[in-house]
Amino acid sequence: MKSSSLIATVCIVLAFVCQGCGIYSFSGASIPAEAKTISVQYFPNHAQLVNPTLSNEFTTALRDAMMNQTPLDMVEEGGDLAFEGEITNYQTTPIAITAGQTAALNRLTITVKVRFSNRIDDTKDFESTFSRYEDYPSDQDLNAVQESLSATIIEALVEDIFNKALVNW
Repeated sequence: MKSSSLIATVCIVLAFVCQGCGIYSFSGASIPAEAKTISVQYFPNHAQLVNPTLSNEFTTALRDAMMNQTPLDMVEEGGDLAFEGEITNYQTTPIAITAGQTAALNRLTITVKVRFSNRIDDTKDFESTFSRYEDYPSDQDLNAVQESLSATIIEALVEDIFNKALVNW
């Protein structure tokens, strides 16, 4: 008898805890219950050094994350939650100089400017710059490693953007 009443109590408590004014997903996102759609505009590359596939890869990764981690329907434009912006920096720089004045490590940095609009609650709107980097040995050519480095950086950028927009960190 005790275990069944304990289970019933736990179920009731869980029902109240899960109830609220928003939709909560296993990703930790807090999405307004009124929100039904999301849109992610194409992010053009305005960096001085242009990786020709970066805009498509970044935009696709951000769209995929929003579709996979939220219950919202993706629309072309004007979503209840909307993302737009541009890639502002794509650069490689030497970071670890050896005694012989040569670089031991290089750093690939990608920076993205994001404008987020929440049409349900405009106090959640923001315009922010997100930047991430990965280091690689200087004896490796950027062309040989940029695909894997870019994928790692894009994944981290998308996570940062998702968290700021929908997890409210």
